[in-house]
Amino acid sequence: MDLSLLLPMVAAALAAVALYTLIGFIPGTDETSVLLPVTLALVLAGTDPQVVLAFFIAAVVTLNLTNSIPTALVGLPGGVLSAPMIDHALLLKREGRAAETIRKMAAGSVVGTLISVPLALLIASAITPFADQLREYGSLLFVGGAVVLALIGKNKVLSLLAIIPLGLLFQGVQALYRQTGVLPEDGTITVSFFLSITAGPLLLSLATLLNPTLRAALPRAGRTPVVITRSELKGAPLNPRRLLTRAELGASATVSAASTPLFFLSPVALTLLMGEASGARAQQPVERSSRAITSMAALAHSTYLAGVIIPLLAVGLPLSPVAVGPANALFNAPPVLTLDNNLHQLLSTSQFVVAVLVGGALALVLSYVLAVRYSFRLTALVTRYVPHEAVLALFIVFVLLLAYLDAGLVNVFAVLLVGLTCGTLNRLGVNFGVQFMSLYAAPWFVAHLM
Repeated sequence: MDLSLLLPMVAAALAAVALYTLIGFIPGTDETSVLLPVTLALVLAGTDPQVVLAFFIAAVVTLNLTNSIPTALVGLPGGVLSAPMIDHALLLKREGRAAETIRKMAAGSVVGTLISVPLALLIASAITPFADQLREYGSLLFVGGAVVLALIGKNKVLSLLAIIPLGLLFQGVQALYRQTGVLPEDGTITVSFFLSITAGPLLLSLATLLNPTLRAALPRAGRTPVVITRSELKGAPLNPRRLLTRAELGASATVSAASTPLFFLSPVALTLLMGEASGARAQQPVERSSRAITSMAALAHSTYLAGVIIPLLAVGLPLSPVAVGPANALFNAPPVLTLDNNLHQLLSTSQFVVAVLVGGALALVLSYVLAVRYSFRLTALVTRYVPHEAVLALFIVFVLLLAYLDAGLVNVFAVLLVGLTCGTLNRLGVNFGVQFMSLYAAPWFVAHLM
């Protein structure tokens, strides 16, 4: 390892903690829209790959922890992964346990990170000898993932029926682009479609507002008060041993270990399904919600970290939803990085491990302290001075901007088409996981079913 890079890695990790602490406290910030552009800018600026990796790992740890705090305090999802926590967070908030919930989320995040990072490194080392086979048949992981998530979703029949039509939609738009010269023959669109799936429910809700009849039928209410007491502003002790019960600790550790080998599945789906299952055995509603939300915080970290570490270290191809979405710039950022020359080829195993440990350790310690001690004060500032409408508008602008950068003006309309389609399917019971996996499996469907 080049020790001269240690200081830049530390500086990059600290910068990620500072930046994504502020972003994470703003409700409605999608992980892909805030992680991908900054990481891509660092890569294109020629930043050393080890420094970029340390930055990204620190950003993931910080963002996933701080994203969950607005959910506990005001019932708004910080990002997509915190959306499954909303119902449990609102129940605990009504019981006056918002402060306790944040501390449990922070402790759950520590558990998820400490278990997933070493386990992901071990799994990556174990499957590295099979990298060639994974490169050849990796698409089948997405096909199997789409079917599995459809079978365990709410609307099983529609979810199964939607997989191939969604794949045809994604590939059909790109085929049209190539035929008309919008994309080169070997060009692909992934990031903007990923964002359009994420923003689908929001785009559908905005489209609903354009219908006068539907708009008139919507419920009306005044401002929702957010009460944060002086005692909450003082923060809490940092001792993590007092934050979780034995059942919560066991559930968080179990789901973190179980989700890490499933890196090729959607993090949102895993967080929802495993998190709900972890709390199902609890008898009392408060105990059930507390156990579920702690496990979900652990899952938010374990699924994302495994989804980056395993494909990047073992194969060098984006074989997970995280790798295709937020971490895509680590795999493919022409002309600096390509699928045949990215961090997998540029970093040795020791360099890779050091970057992951530096970024993860710094971010985990700092974000844990911020969450337990200062989360209420930071949230009070955000809820007072940052309008939620402004955040939603910024998110929509990010989606449209990335759509334009991907394939020009025509892609903006294609993203609206995909977003409204996926938003409607989501409302009918086809979850995000099935939609994301259909996007990743689409090339295989077109190649083998046409």
